[in-house]
Amino acid sequence: MPRPTATQLVYGSATVFLSTLAMLLLSQTQTGIGVAVIALAGLGLGLLVALTVPMPGVSRVVRRGGTGATAPGAPAALRAVPDPDDRRPHPRTGTRIGERTR
Repeated sequence: MPRPTATQLVYGSATVFLSTLAMLLLSQTQTGIGVAVIALAGLGLGLLVALTVPMPGVSRVVRRGGTGATAPGAPAALRAVPDPDDRRPHPRTGTRIGERTR
């Protein structure tokens, strides 16, 4: 499991603090069990927010017609499929996609 980024820690911590404070003020609970339930709900909400913040460097967009380059370790399903109608020359060979070399 990758380590959390600073952004994830900040968003998660802020969510825990602000949501717990808001729930305590709105519920006006005075029992220990009520405070514990609200604190657990705040922690759960903060964890959910921290896990849903996008990780840097992870792209969910699949490009079509490019060179097929993806981030290292990207699943095969996310790799771009070359478009047969793409007529740009290949960077190394100079041939176009779909063109035969002799």
